[in-house]
Amino acid sequence: MNKYISFTVCYLIFGALSFIIAGCGGDKDPANPPTHKVQVYVTKSTDVHIFREFVGETLGDSNVDIAARVQGFLETRHFEEGSFVKKGQLLYTIESQPFEEKVAQSQSQLAAAQINLANAKSDLSRIQPLAAENAISQIDLDAAQARYEASIESVKAAQAGFRAAELELSYTKVYSPIDGVIGKSRASEGDFVGASPTTVVLTTVSYIDTIAVQFYLTQTEYLEAARKIEEETGSGSSKNPHDADDDLVLILSDGVVYKYKGKFDFIDRNFDTETGSILIQSLFPNPNQLLRPGLFAKVRAEVDVVKGGILVPQRCIMELQGKFNVLVVDRENKVESRQVQTGPTVKEFWLIKEGLKPGEKVIYEGLQKVKEGQVVNPEVVDIKIPDLESI
Repeated sequence: MNKYISFTVCYLIFGALSFIIAGCGGDKDPANPPTHKVQVYVTKSTDVHIFREFVGETLGDSNVDIAARVQGFLETRHFEEGSFVKKGQLLYTIESQPFEEKVAQSQSQLAAAQINLANAKSDLSRIQPLAAENAISQIDLDAAQARYEASIESVKAAQAGFRAAELELSYTKVYSPIDGVIGKSRASEGDFVGASPTTVVLTTVSYIDTIAVQFYLTQTEYLEAARKIEEETGSGSSKNPHDADDDLVLILSDGVVYKYKGKFDFIDRNFDTETGSILIQSLFPNPNQLLRPGLFAKVRAEVDVVKGGILVPQRCIMELQGKFNVLVVDRENKVESRQVQTGPTVKEFWLIKEGLKPGEKVIYEGLQKVKEGQVVNPEVVDIKIPDLESI
């Protein structure tokens, strides 16, 4: 009896479940499967500004190494390291006594030469009238004339030696050749400086009201840029870098964008044969002296403008074996797989060179849930293209 009841209960439960399952699936039509909702991005035509970033290093617009021009012991340092110095400001004093003695000796030699010149001139003046009256021989006159001319040259040589001695004495005082920020002193008081060939650079002064940023281009990058300039100007060499607009952006090592824009300064004359790159220098205003030599930073430059370009969010693009595809929803809401040719990335977008036209719907969300030929229910999402002319 219990077995019969259990069998009856099981039969009733199985029947109820079969009815529920049949009721749930009874409304489905295998020929018309339900459509999936997908988010789509509508392509637009816009001018696409292509930027490229180059890692560079900052330098002062002018950097002057200060070195001793005479040998001697360093007596005094007259500046504070890291301070601002003016052109002509005294920086160092080198022991001057040996050079003062040399000046005194040269001055004495000059005086002796001048006395000899005066005597020779007096002798010549006395002999010339006698020679005119044939009171003395021509040989005596020629000898007096030769002594006089030799005395003149001796005075010139003595004067040159005296000037050289004074010049060497002046080198015992070392002055700043430019306005700028002075670095750490590499010599201390009491050091022997100016010894050749290992001449000691005492310090460096950098003019930093304008800062230079140097970076390198590969041969491919250089040729690409040179051809673009040639197309725009008709000549690759007639364009003066100093006439360029201030359109370079500097990104500091902490990621902050420098508030002043810069411009190209010059391109080096040749490529480095070891690295295969060429040096480019750019200039940036530095009125607050925030930037100092030796900083690493990125220079952001506009390298091209694509007129009427199409940008697609990167998440819309699928890559397989080096080929790029997107899923496009046509006018009948059917999914179509489309191969595209991509260009460079622009922030979170990808530039499409071929394969898409303005106004087409590209699936943005739900790529893995649909397949080609399937009918979908597209929902347009508004994704704003960022300001491509700014950083």
